[in-house]
Amino acid sequence: MNTLLKGQVAVVTGAGSGIGAAVAVALADAGATVVVNHPNVPAPAEEVVGKIKSNGGTAIALGADVSKEDEVIGMFRDIVAQFGTVDILVANAGLQRDSPFIKMSLADWQFVLNVNLTGQFLCAREATREFLRRGPDSSRSVATGKIICMSSVHQVIPWAGHCNYATSKGGIKLFMESIAQELAPHKIRVNAIGPGAIKTPINRVAWETPAAEAALRTLIPYDRVGVPEDIAKAAVWLASDESDYVTGTTLFVDGGMTLYPGFATGG
Repeated sequence: MNTLLKGQVAVVTGAGSGIGAAVAVALADAGATVVVNHPNVPAPAEEVVGKIKSNGGTAIALGADVSKEDEVIGMFRDIVAQFGTVDILVANAGLQRDSPFIKMSLADWQFVLNVNLTGQFLCAREATREFLRRGPDSSRSVATGKIICMSSVHQVIPWAGHCNYATSKGGIKLFMESIAQELAPHKIRVNAIGPGAIKTPINRVAWETPAAEAALRTLIPYDRVGVPEDIAKAAVWLASDESDYVTGTTLFVDGGMTLYPGFATGG
Protein backbone atom coordinates (compact mmCIF):
# COMPACT_ATOMS: atom_id res chain seq x y z
CA MET A 1 0.00 0.00 0.00
CA ASN A 2 1.29 3.48 -0.90
CA THR A 3 0.17 6.83 0.50
CA LEU A 4 -0.67 8.89 -2.60
CA LEU A 5 -4.30 9.15 -1.52
CA LYS A 6 -3.93 8.74 2.24
CA GLY A 7 -6.74 10.32 4.24
CA GLN A 8 -9.02 10.81 1.24
CA VAL A 9 -12.48 9.38 0.59
CA ALA A 10 -13.20 8.00 -2.87
CA VAL A 11 -16.49 6.92 -4.42
CA VAL A 12 -16.38 4.47 -7.34
CA THR A 13 -19.70 3.81 -9.05
CA GLY A 14 -20.47 0.47 -10.63
CA ALA A 15 -17.56 -1.04 -8.73
CA GLY A 16 -18.76 -4.59 -8.26
CA SER A 17 -16.80 -6.01 -11.19
CA GLY A 18 -14.52 -5.24 -14.10
CA ILE A 19 -12.91 -1.82 -14.36
CA GLY A 20 -14.80 -0.40 -11.38
CA ALA A 21 -13.65 -3.17 -9.07
CA ALA A 22 -10.02 -2.79 -10.16
CA VAL A 23 -10.18 0.98 -9.66
CA ALA A 24 -11.68 0.58 -6.18
CA VAL A 25 -8.92 -1.82 -5.14
CA ALA A 26 -6.19 0.40 -6.57
CA LEU A 27 -7.51 3.54 -4.86
CA ALA A 28 -7.63 1.68 -1.56
CA ASP A 29 -4.10 0.37 -2.10
CA ALA A 30 -3.06 4.03 -2.54
CA GLY A 31 -4.49 4.85 0.89
CA ALA A 32 -8.02 6.07 0.15
CA THR A 33 -11.12 5.00 2.01
CA VAL A 34 -13.30 3.63 -0.79
CA VAL A 35 -17.05 3.51 -1.22
CA VAL A 36 -17.81 0.62 -3.58
CA ASN A 37 -21.10 1.58 -5.20
CA HIS A 38 -23.40 -1.05 -6.69
CA PRO A 39 -26.83 -0.88 -8.38
CA ASN A 40 -28.57 -2.42 -5.36
CA VAL A 41 -27.00 -5.82 -6.06
CA PRO A 42 -24.65 -6.07 -3.07
CA ALA A 43 -22.92 -9.45 -3.31
CA PRO A 44 -20.25 -8.60 -5.94
CA ALA A 45 -19.50 -5.26 -4.26
CA GLU A 46 -19.10 -6.97 -0.90
CA GLU A 47 -16.51 -9.27 -2.49
CA VAL A 48 -14.56 -6.20 -3.65
CA VAL A 49 -14.79 -4.74 -0.13
CA GLY A 50 -13.49 -8.03 1.25
CA LYS A 51 -10.51 -7.92 -1.09
CA ILE A 52 -9.72 -4.36 -0.09
CA LYS A 53 -9.90 -5.21 3.59
CA SER A 54 -7.72 -8.28 3.14
CA ASN A 55 -5.12 -5.96 1.58
CA GLY A 56 -5.25 -3.77 4.69
CA GLY A 57 -7.52 -1.08 3.23
CA THR A 58 -10.80 0.50 4.27
CA ALA A 59 -13.98 0.21 2.22
CA ILE A 60 -17.75 -0.12 2.39
CA ALA A 61 -20.33 -1.22 -0.18
CA LEU A 62 -23.20 1.18 -0.78
CA GLY A 63 -26.16 0.65 -3.09
CA ALA A 64 -27.62 3.29 -5.39
CA ASP A 65 -28.95 3.27 -8.94
CA VAL A 66 -26.95 6.13 -10.46
CA SER A 67 -29.73 6.92 -12.92
CA LYS A 68 -32.11 7.84 -10.07
CA GLU A 69 -31.66 11.27 -8.55
CA ASP A 70 -33.05 10.46 -5.12
CA GLU A 71 -30.80 7.43 -4.74
CA VAL A 72 -27.68 9.36 -5.75
CA ILE A 73 -28.49 12.20 -3.36
CA GLY A 74 -29.10 9.67 -0.60
CA MET A 75 -25.83 7.87 -1.28
CA PHE A 76 -23.76 11.03 -0.99
CA ARG A 77 -25.67 12.07 2.13
CA ASP A 78 -24.83 8.70 3.71
CA ILE A 79 -21.18 8.94 2.72
CA VAL A 80 -20.76 12.41 4.23
CA ALA A 81 -22.54 11.29 7.39
CA GLN A 82 -20.19 8.33 7.77
CA PHE A 83 -16.86 9.74 6.55
CA GLY A 84 -17.27 13.51 6.81
CA THR A 85 -16.71 14.37 3.17
CA VAL A 86 -15.77 13.10 -0.30
CA ASP A 87 -12.50 13.86 -2.12
CA ILE A 88 -12.63 11.70 -5.25
CA LEU A 89 -15.40 10.50 -7.55
CA VAL A 90 -14.79 7.89 -10.21
CA ALA A 91 -18.02 7.89 -12.25
CA ASN A 92 -17.59 4.44 -13.72
CA ALA A 93 -21.07 2.86 -13.85
CA GLY A 94 -21.96 1.96 -17.41
CA LEU A 95 -23.61 -0.70 -19.53
CA GLN A 96 -24.59 -1.73 -23.05
CA ARG A 97 -27.87 -2.68 -24.73
CA ASP A 98 -26.72 -3.41 -28.27
CA SER A 99 -28.90 -3.47 -31.37
CA PRO A 100 -28.89 -2.47 -35.03
CA PHE A 101 -30.10 1.10 -35.24
CA ILE A 102 -33.40 0.39 -37.01
CA LYS A 103 -34.28 -2.30 -34.45
CA MET A 104 -33.24 -0.38 -31.35
CA SER A 105 -36.10 0.25 -28.96
CA LEU A 106 -36.62 3.58 -27.27
CA ALA A 107 -36.37 1.74 -23.94
CA ASP A 108 -32.87 0.41 -24.77
CA TRP A 109 -31.76 3.83 -26.05
CA GLN A 110 -33.02 5.59 -22.94
CA PHE A 111 -31.73 2.98 -20.48
CA VAL A 112 -28.15 3.31 -21.72
CA LEU A 113 -28.27 7.11 -21.75
CA ASN A 114 -29.83 7.18 -18.29
CA VAL A 115 -27.10 5.08 -16.69
CA ASN A 116 -24.05 6.03 -18.74
CA LEU A 117 -24.61 9.77 -19.10
CA THR A 118 -27.29 10.98 -16.71
CA GLY A 119 -25.71 8.83 -14.00
CA GLN A 120 -22.43 10.67 -14.43
CA PHE A 121 -24.22 14.03 -14.29
CA LEU A 122 -26.01 13.17 -11.06
CA CYS A 123 -22.94 11.76 -9.30
CA ALA A 124 -20.64 14.56 -10.44
CA ARG A 125 -23.16 17.17 -9.35
CA GLU A 126 -23.49 15.73 -5.85
CA ALA A 127 -19.73 15.27 -5.50
CA THR A 128 -19.17 18.87 -6.58
CA ARG A 129 -21.73 20.17 -4.11
CA GLU A 130 -19.80 18.39 -1.35
CA PHE A 131 -16.41 19.67 -2.58
CA LEU A 132 -17.72 23.23 -2.50
CA ARG A 133 -19.38 22.77 0.90
CA ARG A 134 -16.11 21.52 2.40
CA GLY A 135 -13.85 23.91 0.52
CA PRO A 136 -10.10 23.59 0.01
CA ASP A 137 -8.13 21.52 2.50
CA SER A 138 -4.43 21.26 1.69
CA SER A 139 -3.99 18.56 4.32
CA ARG A 140 -6.07 16.30 2.09
CA SER A 141 -5.10 17.35 -1.44
CA VAL A 142 -3.90 20.31 -3.46
CA ALA A 143 -7.21 20.19 -5.33
CA THR A 144 -10.56 20.84 -3.66
CA GLY A 145 -11.89 17.71 -5.34
CA LYS A 146 -11.23 15.29 -8.20
CA ILE A 147 -13.75 13.79 -10.64
CA ILE A 148 -12.85 11.06 -13.11
CA CYS A 149 -15.44 10.21 -15.76
CA MET A 150 -15.09 6.73 -17.22
CA SER A 151 -15.56 7.14 -20.96
CA SER A 152 -14.37 4.98 -23.87
CA VAL A 153 -12.47 5.08 -27.13
CA HIS A 154 -15.98 5.24 -28.55
CA GLN A 155 -16.25 8.88 -27.58
CA VAL A 156 -14.27 9.40 -30.80
CA ILE A 157 -14.58 6.09 -32.70
CA PRO A 158 -18.04 5.45 -34.22
CA TRP A 159 -19.49 2.03 -33.39
CA ALA A 160 -22.19 0.64 -35.66
CA GLY A 161 -24.70 -1.50 -33.80
CA HIS A 162 -23.97 0.34 -30.57
CA CYS A 163 -25.23 3.86 -31.28
CA ASN A 164 -26.75 4.32 -27.81
CA TYR A 165 -23.46 3.38 -26.11
CA ALA A 166 -21.30 5.51 -28.41
CA THR A 167 -23.67 8.45 -28.01
CA SER A 168 -23.42 8.19 -24.23
CA LYS A 169 -19.63 8.20 -24.38
CA GLY A 170 -19.52 11.09 -26.84
CA GLY A 171 -21.76 12.96 -24.42
CA ILE A 172 -19.38 12.22 -21.54
CA LYS A 173 -16.57 13.93 -23.44
CA LEU A 174 -18.27 17.31 -23.68
CA PHE A 175 -19.93 16.95 -20.29
CA MET A 176 -16.51 16.40 -18.71
CA GLU A 177 -14.87 19.24 -20.63
CA SER A 178 -17.69 21.66 -19.89
CA ILE A 179 -17.74 21.08 -16.15
CA ALA A 180 -13.92 21.03 -16.04
CA GLN A 181 -13.96 24.52 -17.52
CA GLU A 182 -16.61 25.68 -15.07
CA LEU A 183 -15.08 24.14 -11.95
CA ALA A 184 -11.37 24.82 -12.49
CA PRO A 185 -11.52 28.22 -10.71
CA HIS A 186 -12.72 26.32 -7.63
CA LYS A 187 -9.66 24.05 -7.88
CA ILE A 188 -11.84 21.07 -8.75
CA ARG A 189 -10.19 18.90 -11.39
CA VAL A 190 -12.33 16.92 -13.85
CA ASN A 191 -10.86 14.42 -16.30
CA ALA A 192 -11.88 11.28 -18.15
CA ILE A 193 -10.32 7.93 -18.93
CA GLY A 194 -11.02 6.40 -22.33
CA PRO A 195 -10.45 2.64 -22.09
CA GLY A 196 -9.91 0.67 -25.26
CA ALA A 197 -10.45 -3.09 -25.39
CA ILE A 198 -10.30 -4.30 -21.78
CA LYS A 199 -10.97 -7.83 -20.55
CA THR A 200 -14.17 -7.33 -18.57
CA PRO A 201 -17.48 -9.20 -18.33
CA ILE A 202 -19.25 -6.61 -20.51
CA ASN A 203 -17.23 -7.67 -23.60
CA ARG A 204 -16.26 -11.25 -22.78
CA VAL A 205 -17.34 -12.56 -26.18
CA ALA A 206 -14.71 -10.34 -27.83
CA TRP A 207 -11.72 -11.92 -26.06
CA GLU A 208 -12.56 -15.18 -24.28
CA THR A 209 -11.40 -17.50 -27.10
CA PRO A 210 -7.95 -17.41 -28.71
CA ALA A 211 -9.51 -16.68 -32.12
CA ALA A 212 -11.61 -13.82 -30.77
CA GLU A 213 -8.66 -12.31 -28.96
CA ALA A 214 -6.45 -12.56 -32.04
CA ALA A 215 -9.09 -10.75 -34.10
CA LEU A 216 -9.40 -8.06 -31.45
CA ARG A 217 -5.63 -7.51 -31.38
CA THR A 218 -5.72 -6.45 -35.03
CA LEU A 219 -7.40 -3.25 -33.77
CA ILE A 220 -4.68 -2.62 -31.17
CA PRO A 221 -1.24 -1.47 -32.37
CA TYR A 222 0.35 -2.45 -29.04
CA ASP A 223 -0.82 -6.03 -29.75
CA ARG A 224 -2.38 -6.93 -26.44
CA VAL A 225 -5.83 -6.65 -24.95
CA GLY A 226 -5.91 -4.52 -21.82
CA VAL A 227 -6.85 -5.62 -18.32
CA PRO A 228 -8.77 -3.65 -15.68
CA GLU A 229 -5.58 -2.93 -13.76
CA ASP A 230 -4.33 -0.85 -16.71
CA ILE A 231 -7.25 1.52 -16.15
CA ALA A 232 -6.90 1.41 -12.37
CA LYS A 233 -3.32 2.68 -12.51
CA ALA A 234 -4.42 5.64 -14.63
CA ALA A 235 -7.26 6.40 -12.20
CA VAL A 236 -4.91 6.52 -9.22
CA TRP A 237 -2.65 8.97 -11.03
CA LEU A 238 -5.54 11.23 -12.07
CA ALA A 239 -6.92 11.17 -8.52
CA SER A 240 -3.58 12.08 -6.98
CA ASP A 241 -1.67 15.34 -6.64
CA GLU A 242 0.84 13.88 -9.13
CA SER A 243 -1.56 15.07 -11.86
CA ASP A 244 -2.50 18.38 -10.25
CA TYR A 245 -2.02 20.44 -13.45
CA VAL A 246 -4.25 18.11 -15.49
CA THR A 247 -7.90 18.98 -15.99
CA GLY A 248 -10.37 18.74 -18.87
CA THR A 249 -8.41 15.92 -20.49
CA THR A 250 -9.35 12.42 -21.65
CA LEU A 251 -6.54 9.97 -21.01
CA PHE A 252 -6.91 7.16 -23.54
CA VAL A 253 -5.67 3.85 -22.17
CA ASP A 254 -6.11 1.78 -25.28
CA GLY A 255 -2.87 0.31 -26.62
CA GLY A 256 -3.14 2.75 -29.51
CA MET A 257 -6.66 1.86 -30.68
CA THR A 258 -7.42 5.56 -31.26
CA LEU A 259 -4.52 5.63 -33.73
CA TYR A 260 -6.87 3.92 -36.23
CA PRO A 261 -4.55 1.02 -37.06
CA GLY A 262 -6.45 0.28 -40.28
CA PHE A 263 -4.61 3.25 -41.75
CA ALA A 264 -1.14 2.01 -40.77
CA THR A 265 -0.48 0.91 -44.34
CA GLY A 266 -2.19 3.84 -46.01
CA GLY A 267 -5.85 2.90 -45.45
